[in-house]
Parts: sequence; C-alpha cells; structure tokens
Amino acid sequence: MGQRPIALGHHRFLWLYITAFVQPTSGETFWYLSNGVSKPLFEALLAAFARESGAGRSRSIVLVLDNAGFHAPQDLRMPDGIRLVFLPPYTPELQPAERLWTLLDEPAVNRHFDNIEALDAVLTERCRQLGPDAIRAKANVGWWPTPIQPH
Repeated sequence: MGQRPIALGHHRFLWLYITAFVQPTSGETFWYLSNGVSKPLFEALLAAFARESGAGRSRSIVLVLDNAGFHAPQDLRMPDGIRLVFLPPYTPELQPAERLWTLLDEPAVNRHFDNIEALDAVLTERCRQLGPDAIRAKANVGWWPTPIQPH
C-alpha cells in the first residue's frame, strides 16, 4: 500500500521516419523512409532528391525547412540546384509538408503491427497511392507562391 508496484521491463523502440519533399501547387512529391535522422542521412536524402527531381543547372529548387538540428546548413554539402530557406523557429504550420502527415497516417491509425517491416510496407504503399490531387488539396496553402515557369 502506498507504493507503486515494481516491475522489470525492457522498453524497446524501433523508429520509422518519413521525409517528404513536396511542391504544394503541383503535388509533385518525393518520399523517403528511413530508420533514423542525422545530418549525414539528410545530406544523402538531399543528394537523392536532387538526382531524382532533376535539380541542377536547368532546374533550381528552393526547399523550405524547419530548424531541426540535422537540417542546419553548417558543414552540409549541398547538391547543385538545391537552395535551403529556413522557417522561423516554432512555426510548423508554415511548412506545407507538415499537412501531409494526416494523409499518410490514415492506414496506420489504431492498428497494431507485428514488426517494423509490416509498418514500412503499409506506409510505402500509402506513399505510392497518394496522387498529386490529394497532395495539392492538403499542401497547397493559400499563401504559397506559384512557381515561375522558365521561358
């Protein structure tokens, strides 16, 4: 009486992170799933994104990011054609990609997954299913600028 029960336990967690690069007005989205976050991983994601999106001399992409520590530009190798712009601190509502998480969570909410691979499979399939119209409907906030089409 008067004491909390003592129970031995070993808490184990496996994490799955989803990174989304989204163009809000077109719905063009690049999804990456990983088991961690770090500056070297973010650098690798930027390189993969630049390659897959065609960023470079003929396509310049401005990425709007929050101020997560692994996004910090110090010692970050930037691919050609990618420029970073940082949001003010504590303003996730200004990040269009933040609005996508409810769409992505739908098939996983209130479900139990036996292992991380099962969750990975469900989320990967969800990323594949989400088309530009669904992305635009969530991410295209009214204040987001329309891209300039080169002549």
